[in-house]
Amino acid sequence: MPRAVFGAQYAQSVGVSENPWHPRANAGALQAGANKMFETYYDLMRRQGISRRSFVKFCSLTAASLGLGEAGAQQIATAMQTKPRTPVIWLHGLECTCCSESFIRSSHPLAKDVVLSMISLDYSDTLMAAAGHQAEEALEETIAKYKGNYILAVEGNPPLADDGIYCIPGGRPFVEKLRHAAKDAKAIISWGSCASWGCVQAAKPNPTQATPVHKVITDKPIIKVPGCPPIAEVMTAIVTYVLTFDRIPELDRQGRPKMFYSQRIHDKCYRRPHFDAGQFVEKWDDEAARMGYCLYKIGCKGPTTYNACSTTRWNEGVSFPIQSGHGCIGCSEDGFWDKGSFYDRLTNIPAFGIEANADKVGAVAAGVVGAAVVAHAAVTAIRKASEKPGSTKGEGK
Repeated sequence: MPRAVFGAQYAQSVGVSENPWHPRANAGALQAGANKMFETYYDLMRRQGISRRSFVKFCSLTAASLGLGEAGAQQIATAMQTKPRTPVIWLHGLECTCCSESFIRSSHPLAKDVVLSMISLDYSDTLMAAAGHQAEEALEETIAKYKGNYILAVEGNPPLADDGIYCIPGGRPFVEKLRHAAKDAKAIISWGSCASWGCVQAAKPNPTQATPVHKVITDKPIIKVPGCPPIAEVMTAIVTYVLTFDRIPELDRQGRPKMFYSQRIHDKCYRRPHFDAGQFVEKWDDEAARMGYCLYKIGCKGPTTYNACSTTRWNEGVSFPIQSGHGCIGCSEDGFWDKGSFYDRLTNIPAFGIEANADKVGAVAAGVVGAAVVAHAAVTAIRKASEKPGSTKGEGK
């Protein structure tokens, strides 16, 4: 299907490198004057019988998940109506497929809409119907047909030990397949902690030398979307952002989208007031656990983990691990498998009440109030003693 694509002429016109997806490049629209004979996202939705009202609702929900305002919803609607679907190649290395499982369970926007409409998922080991030689032919055809214009999504990582023999998809080491597909990609998305950091495959002693994508591919813009797995709505929202604005989202210093990884889970956790009050679960299933107190002392890594779990949540916004009674294990942070037990308090977060239980905090508060009462009484007594009987205070001389 013909598609409008980025080109070197446009890149030169805005004064950036030939790849306008480079993090230092400015945002730009699709190439002017490109072939208009393509099917847009909106065209496909209408052909499938989806109403204009549903389409507008979809745009609003997507804008909300991205933290955009009304103007953002309008931009998404415009993109959906005017831009072609984006070709995507989705590779799998050493991983458990949890990222794909998460992706297809997204609620807003629906993953089926992303896969079938917003993007053209031309190759995916897990989701495609083809297999064997047919699948590999689809991969090569996509690379050749959309050279320099497709997005490469990578789930899992390549093992480098012993010439990469510990992951052999399609009859060759995955590291070779990754380099081959990345060569002509416009940008790369590293899905999950496996692709972003290495995850359990790279845990010590890492016998297969499992290596995150950014340490193998160093000449392409890479969006890291860590988590084990990432949140479904985060994954689909990033794809929506890329399609809408023709650029990668703003990234933090570790390469993660700021819109979802700029705050700690602790910052928006509904149990945060208990942390501040020094009210902690001391052991599993104690009275404090039944009352929903903070899980920091039994290993919760929320204070040191950056992700959107406490705001976006999981299963259509129903819950997240802390809400279900289990502390955060820090799965979106680099090297979380090598930081000791998930149930040991490994961080030292200074805060009021951090080493106190509710009784101690209450005693301190009572002492402060008592001292204030005594001080007030003393000041009042001194003031009264200084006032003599028959004082003419306030009378003229």
